[in-house]
This record gives sequence, C-alpha cells and structure tokens, in this order.
Amino acid sequence: MSEPLVRSASEIEYETVDAAEGLEKGVLLNEDHGAPNVAIRRFTLAAGGEVPRHTNEIEHEQHVLAGEYTVGIEGEEYEVEAGDSIHVPAGATHWYENDGDERAAFLCAVPTGDDSIELVDDE
Repeated sequence: MSEPLVRSASEIEYETVDAAEGLEKGVLLNEDHGAPNVAIRRFTLAAGGEVPRHTNEIEHEQHVLAGEYTVGIEGEEYEVEAGDSIHVPAGATHWYENDGDERAAFLCAVPTGDDSIELVDDE
C-alpha cells in the first residue's frame, strides 16, 4: 500500500510545453510522488495560446478550472469553460485553442506511464 501524501502548491514546478504555444504544465501527483495508477497535472493556456493537433496513447480526463477555450476532438469542436469536464479517448486526435483574453487552466488526469505525444499533420 502506498503512503498518504499532501503536496503544497508551492512545491509544484511549472514548465513550458515545447510542442505548444503558451502552454505550461505542472505535475501535481504521479508515480514519483507515490501515486502508482493515476497522474494529475495542471495546465495553463495563455490568451492566444494553442496546442497543435496531436494524439496520445493514453486517455485523458480533464476538468476546466478557469477561462474559456476551444477543444477539438476527432473533428468536433467544443467550447469549454470553468466547471466543464472532458474525456479524450486514447489515440484520439485533439487540439486546444484559447482565443479569449484570459489565461485558461485545467486539470488533466491520466494513467501513469508514458504520455508522449505525436503531432498530426494538418492535411
């Protein structure tokens, strides 16, 4: 059995996501912290920021914390805002775009393990 853990917000380090424009990621919990099955990350997407079309081998469950932005999943577009939740199936092509004037933020829960992305060419 793993040990209980509480991480302070001051312990979370954010890094720029190179594959996107205006996206930062902070890992809240993952296997390195004793959470063996699920990783929780917090992302911020700057006003005018975007994440290109890509796929991941693992599913994503997301919850919008702040702001409004567009999520594209498998050719459909969804306008989301604080309080909305999103499921991105494993292997689904998806993207994000923040056309608003405010920074957006969302939580993303994924199974632990490799979460590499593969960019999808616009055709």
